Amino acid sequence: MMEMDDLIGPDSQGDFLIEIAIRTVIMFVLILTILRLSGRRGVRQLTVFEVAIIISLGSAAGDPMFQEDLPIVYAVIVFACVMLVYKTITWLASRSEKLTHVLEGKVLSVVKNGTFDLQHEDDNNFSKMEFFAELRNLNVEHLGQVRDAVLEVDGTLSVLFYADEEVRYGLPLFPTFYKQVNVSTTNGPFACMYCGCIVQYIKEDFPQCNRCGKSKWTKALNTKRYS
Repeated sequence: MMEMDDLIGPDSQGDFLIEIAIRTVIMFVLILTILRLSGRRGVRQLTVFEVAIIISLGSAAGDPMFQEDLPIVYAVIVFACVMLVYKTITWLASRSEKLTHVLEGKVLSVVKNGTFDLQHEDDNNFSKMEFFAELRNLNVEHLGQVRDAVLEVDGTLSVLFYADEEVRYGLPLFPTFYKQVNVSTTNGPFACMYCGCIVQYIKEDFPQCNRCGKSKWTKALNTKRYS
């Protein structure tokens, strides 16, 4: 059987347990106050710089909650220093585009005019399958419905769509249609499964995509987007 001493410790005193509860409440309120002072309205997606700040605050806040020999004032000093560094770097970043890119990264183009933007394909760690999932969540059936898509610094995907009358043939994003086809027995148009390039027909002796050099093709779609 589990003993109470295993849960609260053999040397725990009631007064200190009450002190831990008070310390926890104080530190929690202090964390909320500091986060509000940082200027953020929410934490939906954090940049790498902001994650570093959160980790710093968390490390400084956790120990004083239950360690008797650590006065809360120590954590307050750490919080003040972290916020001073945060505000200083934020101020400098607002005046330096290079520093902003170093701290938060760059906005990356993912889709341009209905095809994947190959210019920045090596600038990020997202796989195409992850992009497919993000676009499917926005009710995108194929790339021909997308005029522009960019990966924001906070990891979210921003998308501009073609109007219904401007929708073109594009690379399908759902597994049902994203399948390699035999170009010799299937009618076009075809979509390159790597970059989304669209062609009407493919020479059997030269199946490579003129845009990316890959040779896997699927049937292109041109259905309108359902909202």
